[in-house]
Amino acid sequence: MGDAPVPLPLVPAGPAPARRAVLARRIRLLVAATITYNIVEAVVAITAGTIASSTALVGFGLDSVVEVSSAAAVAWQFAGPNPQAREKVALRVIAVSFFALAAYVTVESVRALLGSAEAEHSSVGLTLAAVSLAVMPVLSYAQRRAGREFGSRSAVADSKQTLLCTYLSAVLLVGLGLNSLLGWSWADPVAALVIAAVALREGRDAWRGDACCAVASTPSNTGPAPAAGADAGCCGPGCACGRPTQP
Repeated sequence: MGDAPVPLPLVPAGPAPARRAVLARRIRLLVAATITYNIVEAVVAITAGTIASSTALVGFGLDSVVEVSSAAAVAWQFAGPNPQAREKVALRVIAVSFFALAAYVTVESVRALLGSAEAEHSSVGLTLAAVSLAVMPVLSYAQRRAGREFGSRSAVADSKQTLLCTYLSAVLLVGLGLNSLLGWSWADPVAALVIAAVALREGRDAWRGDACCAVASTPSNTGPAPAAGADAGCCGPGCACGRPTQP
């Protein structure tokens, strides 16, 4: 007689309804905080960038506008009784916003490199970049954690966009600093091109739904699980991304 089959361990189906309600409320609050901060950031950056003829600073402000549209898409998604039903539309809005930002900043950066205008020193821009470098990682981490536990691709994608603002803040700080300290006017549009490249990549990932990966097989989801070994961009307990997300 052969050995009796070993029962497969059950994979957690996800948070309980009460916990999902808490997570959904938390995501809405984080999205509201992100929208508020980015509206202020956009107004300050675009105004200061226009005054200083800084493509990087204007691009940073436009990225804030994109983040507002992205966060608004997630807020719309979680305003409904079934957030998953609106997931795909929210992801598409996030992706298109990224693509629009990348296209605009690329065109303006090339124009600046060809000599259309030289960026000037901007104390406001330097201060804004430093503040964003401190604020954005906190908002991004909190929303990404809640989004992964809830199992929302769009919430994770929006948190990645907020994290992108952290990277862009660092790029902006370097670009504006080199221009102010060393007079390297070309550093400003080069920093803007970095912003455009990262935005293009994030837009592609959001369009493909790569913010997090599929849930592993369960009794109600019998399809083959994706290959293990992916990163920890996993949405919800039991997803096949190498390891389940911890609450």
